[in-house]
Amino acid sequence: MIRFSSPPIFDFFANIMKSIKIGLIGFGTIGAGVVKILGKNGDIIRKRLGASVEIAKIADLDIETDRGVAVDRSLLTTDASQLFNDPEIDIIIELIGGYDPARQFILQAMENGKHVVTANKALLAKHGEELFTAAEKHRVTLGFEASVGGAIPIIRSIKEGFVANRFTLIDGIVNGTANYILSKMSDENCAFDVALKEAQEKGFAEADPTFDIEGIDSAHKIAVLSRLAYGTSVDFDAIYTQGITCITGDDIQRAREFGYRVKLLAIAKYDGKELDVRVHPAMIPVAYPMANVNGVLNAIRVCDDNMEENILVGHGAGSMPTASAVIADAVEAARNILSGATARVSPQSYLKEHMADIPLKNISEIETEYFLRFSVLDKPGVLSRISGILGEHSISIESMFQRGIDHDGRGAPLVMMTHLAREKNIQSAIKEIDQLDVVCEKTALIRVES
Repeated sequence: MIRFSSPPIFDFFANIMKSIKIGLIGFGTIGAGVVKILGKNGDIIRKRLGASVEIAKIADLDIETDRGVAVDRSLLTTDASQLFNDPEIDIIIELIGGYDPARQFILQAMENGKHVVTANKALLAKHGEELFTAAEKHRVTLGFEASVGGAIPIIRSIKEGFVANRFTLIDGIVNGTANYILSKMSDENCAFDVALKEAQEKGFAEADPTFDIEGIDSAHKIAVLSRLAYGTSVDFDAIYTQGITCITGDDIQRAREFGYRVKLLAIAKYDGKELDVRVHPAMIPVAYPMANVNGVLNAIRVCDDNMEENILVGHGAGSMPTASAVIADAVEAARNILSGATARVSPQSYLKEHMADIPLKNISEIETEYFLRFSVLDKPGVLSRISGILGEHSISIESMFQRGIDHDGRGAPLVMMTHLAREKNIQSAIKEIDQLDVVCEKTALIRVES
């Protein structure tokens, strides 16, 4: 008997007729964006995928509020378990944020054989090990491109585009709210509070902006990127994190005079022995491309042994950019379903057995240049006393200037740029300087990344 196999063309048309069903948990701003894009560009997705992608069910605690997108009410539920237990649903998209119940929802979905897509960087930073292990155990896709950089494909770039490269540095602007505030302060001489209020009015900042302006959101993101790039679990609580609330208009102006702009940077450097992971404001030379990434845009730089650097720039937040990244992950999962592929790429970039335990460098041991702003009384010998203390701690001055005069004992600004120095030496010197009777306020410090 002769058996004939179906020509590939028939398999292709069979897939065209297939529909990949999605269960969406969380119908907020990003969830509404997912529904809008699937409705608007569903045809182009079908032509590229070879199958349609359709929302089968949407779970949210609030199913009454108008999201600005037409949805059949029969798709709405307040019971997320309906999505996990529906055998017709192939992919679960989690967009509720936070740790729990998001964590339980994702674990339950994977246990039931569902592929999962999430934008939850906080959950990944805190519980990534558990989620990645579950994805590998159940051999399902765990997509999280939208967790870092919004529409910038940085996750996919690290896991696949740069798969042959040894990373030495990943840093960048990964929080659009903080970048918007600092850009307004730099370009329009806005006060911090004014820039923050405007960001909130335009929807760029939450009513409670703590995670954005205190650097916590950026720390979540660099923890995720560090794990993927270096194959190690990063203790989120051990990441040095400083926000932008300490930055003043005077700091912005002085930075400009020295040829720098101030940005909130997330940094992960690897020297072959220790991993230096931190988040803090930094001064970047104005001639450098990242210094000119302004507004709500994000920029992520990747350096490795094969390239000097690559810089990816794009919209890092917002409904449609983030939803676009979510759908990209869903389509990747759909391709795996259609091809019968499982665990094609490790969710954490490295295979589990090759994950390493790389120690984190303490912030006190880093070496960089520093911008120091003192508020001092206008008296003879002040400069020599301060420079003497810096010298005793092995800190040399690259340049300095003093402008203004002492008004009613409130102090005049004395600004210095140092040569390369060790953090612990700088902190020890500042502690001693701040105790001088000629110093009126706590010394301001901004690290320089040049």
